[in-house]
Amino acid sequence: MDTKHNQPEPYTYAKAGVSIETGNALIRAIAPLAKATQRPGADADLGGFGGFFDLKAAGFSDPLLVAANDGVGTKLKLAIESGRHDGVGIDLVAMCVNDLIVQGAEPLFFLDYYATGKLDNDVATAVVASIAEGCKQAGCALIGGETAEMPGMYSEGDYDLAGFCVGAVERHQVLTADKVAGGDVILGLASSGVHSNGFSLVRRLATDKGWKLDRPALFDINTLLIDALMAPTRIYVKSLLPLVRSGKVHAMAHITGGGLLENIPRILPDGLHAHVDADAWEQPRLMAFLQAQGNIEPEEMARTFNCGIGMAVVVAEADVVETMADLTAAGETVFRIGHIAAGDKGCTVTGSVETWSAMGDWSATHNG
Repeated sequence: MDTKHNQPEPYTYAKAGVSIETGNALIRAIAPLAKATQRPGADADLGGFGGFFDLKAAGFSDPLLVAANDGVGTKLKLAIESGRHDGVGIDLVAMCVNDLIVQGAEPLFFLDYYATGKLDNDVATAVVASIAEGCKQAGCALIGGETAEMPGMYSEGDYDLAGFCVGAVERHQVLTADKVAGGDVILGLASSGVHSNGFSLVRRLATDKGWKLDRPALFDINTLLIDALMAPTRIYVKSLLPLVRSGKVHAMAHITGGGLLENIPRILPDGLHAHVDADAWEQPRLMAFLQAQGNIEPEEMARTFNCGIGMAVVVAEADVVETMADLTAAGETVFRIGHIAAGDKGCTVTGSVETWSAMGDWSATHNG
């Protein structure tokens, strides 16, 4: 007697919403992207349970390892809603490697985590391609990652990203707060846009003000508003690494959430205060647009957005001219934005007729 017709339909992983075949196809598609990020110390092959890196082959003699991890935040929602996935991977890498260079560390290798409800290989490949591009810009190898397909965890079309990067710095070149001194000068490197912080406020404005994201921006008719908002975070590693190794740089602050007010104090020792002159550079038109659209108070701007400065670099007065010339030659736009003086640990930003200060204990500040 044939009982097969009476049996319930067998369950499979695919019927539960997870396709192993699709995942394998994605690995085959992204393997060449990872291979293109190869550098001394890493062969960038995918498929094993872990990725190897050879510090000796990378040229280090007495290194300390430095690790960082981060995400892209709600900028991903704009990427998903607008179908622009070819820049968020650069953001992901930038948020990690810019945090490493401020310690004096050269980024060595990167791993990503991509999670979604249902895997779309076209979207995933575009995202990983942009991660690989970010790794190339930073000079680090994409040696592995994880793709998680989790039905029921995400809404249709949604995905999330996390990045993990490890760098190394020779022990004697580590940048620590005790290298900063009164009289040092603060240089600011221009940002490429909003970078990856403040997008919950940006998205709230877009909804409340009814922005037409696919139309030319009011502040730049040659650029669509969505393109201005989605401009990838600038990666400063290759411009700064030679200066770090030359010994000219005393400290650096990556200007992320908290802005200038709350990031610069993180690199100061007790007894020193940072003074920043917001009139030393012209606020980008995108930032002025956001401020005007939301009637945002200047202090709120200084705590939420980078306001046009993506990295603060502290050097001695005697090294200012040469450092600015080196950074300009490396492709950066550089401003002299402030100085370090005796005082309670903190930062004061002065702009025209207003002053904003941030003071307190930054020792427990999370590295996000």
